[in-house]
Amino acid sequence: MAREDMGGIRSLLDTDLYKLTMQAAVLQHYSDVDVSYRFFNRAPERSLSQNAFEWLRTQVTRLGELQVTEDELGFLRSTCPYLPDTYLTYLRDLRLQPSRDVALHYEPSTRALSIDIAGKWKDTILYEIPLLSLVSEAYFLHDDVAWTHDGQLERAARKAEQLCEAGCVFSEFGSRRRRDYRTHDLVMQGLLEGVSRASSRGAKGTLAGTSNVHMAHKYKVKPIGTVAHEWFMGTAAVTADYDHANSTALQRWRQTYGDELGIALTDTFGTSAFLRDFTPELARAYAGVRQDSGSPEKFCGVMASWYRDHGIDPRDKTIVFSDSLDVDRARHLQAVAEKEGIKASFGIGTFLTNDFDKVGTPAQTTKSPAMNIVIKLASAAGKPAIKISDELHKNTGDPEMVAFVKRQLGYDDTA
Repeated sequence: MAREDMGGIRSLLDTDLYKLTMQAAVLQHYSDVDVSYRFFNRAPERSLSQNAFEWLRTQVTRLGELQVTEDELGFLRSTCPYLPDTYLTYLRDLRLQPSRDVALHYEPSTRALSIDIAGKWKDTILYEIPLLSLVSEAYFLHDDVAWTHDGQLERAARKAEQLCEAGCVFSEFGSRRRRDYRTHDLVMQGLLEGVSRASSRGAKGTLAGTSNVHMAHKYKVKPIGTVAHEWFMGTAAVTADYDHANSTALQRWRQTYGDELGIALTDTFGTSAFLRDFTPELARAYAGVRQDSGSPEKFCGVMASWYRDHGIDPRDKTIVFSDSLDVDRARHLQAVAEKEGIKASFGIGTFLTNDFDKVGTPAQTTKSPAMNIVIKLASAAGKPAIKISDELHKNTGDPEMVAFVKRQLGYDDTA
């Protein structure tokens, strides 16, 4: 039985900050570039029914009704002063056009869903987060319904307390795979409650903010985020220079933001390739790096050593860990970072906004698992956009282009 339909996307800012920051940079550097995106369901055993698809299609159409409000623009001006005025003017006038930009297809016999997005990069970049959250919401509204919101606020509060007591500085990164809007809302309330409890006991950790701009506005916390793989993937496709795509992307980012938003993402084409292109000048300019694939322990040691080898004190830099984190993993990595002499921060997503037990199981000990879904940039300027990552065989994009770039960058998949 389907739940009462109270969901969907309620604000154009119900998205992650890095989509806005990248959109502003795209507007400056790649305003006429055409792109395409593609949806992937990495766990097809969790797929949409016909009813879920029909709900999804309606909600996607409704995205065209959204527009940023003057109150929201005021919030962006006050909390994100690094966003250029030209961009805020563009955002004020922006209306998504899903009937033009988004193609949905559903095959009832296999329950296979395809989503393809195409258009100017500046016009299509905001679709990813709302589409992913809508797919997840459709599934848990119509298909997997053996769960309840009961206890979500307190569950989030306990997690926040544990993270704070371990001294972790963390952010909520759960927009993309949240169960639904109400869950996200309850989690934000719970995190703030947990931080308050822990703070009253003298805990050193804290909630730095949330990646979701709408939730940051609603709960008066800092919107958190810098840049995603998409920026590096698109830059590489447009320039066709994979040897220097990382430094080009980082330099162009600084042309838009200067010393703000200075966390560099290292693994788009593998951290080894990144570090070959990460000049000491860029390393000094950027406040730190984000770890999103591969071994975080190894990454921590590699980065601390790299900084020292280039005359940079790692104690002045931060690693933002954001790959499949929970409380225990964050506590462990906090200790690893302290041992290596580098600061740590944590972006925690699905563990916060889609952590549910299946109702009706003994003691409710069986998990109701989240969907494993992504939308990736597929092409830019008519050329394939790819991602290699720090996991040996976890590549995204055209296989021939992936193989070509791996050869160019010196990767050995048999190593």
